[in-house]
Amino acid sequence: MSSQPATTALWRPTGPKELDLVRQSGWRAWPPRLPEQPIFYPVLNEDYAIRIARDWNVKHDGAGYVTRFEVESEFLSRYPVQQAGGRTILELWVPAEELDEFNAHIVGEIRLIHEFS
Repeated sequence: MSSQPATTALWRPTGPKELDLVRQSGWRAWPPRLPEQPIFYPVLNEDYAIRIARDWNVKHDGAGYVTRFEVESEFLSRYPVQQAGGRTILELWVPAEELDEFNAHIVGEIRLIHEFS
C-alpha cells in the first residue's frame, strides 16, 4: 500500500526572471511574490497556461515559459477554483503570505514543458 498523497497537476505560465528563481530552488519552489503581486495563481489547464506564456509573457518579458507541477490535492482543497474568464480559464488564488506553505506541499519537481520567444 502506497503512502503517496493524492496530487493535482497545476501549470504556471512564467517569465524568465521567475523561471531563473525556480531553477535556483532546484525546481522545488516558487519564489516569494513581489510587493505588487499579492496573489500567486497557478492555473488548472495547460492550454490556458500556454496562452498566457505565449501571448502575455513574450510581449512583456521577451520570453514565456509553461511549467507543470503536482501539489497535494488535500492541501489544495482550501483554495476555491476561480473562473477568470471563459469556462476553461481556471486558476487557484494563493495569497502571497501562504506561498511558503504552498511550496511545502509540492510533490516532486517543477518541470519546464514549453518555451516561447
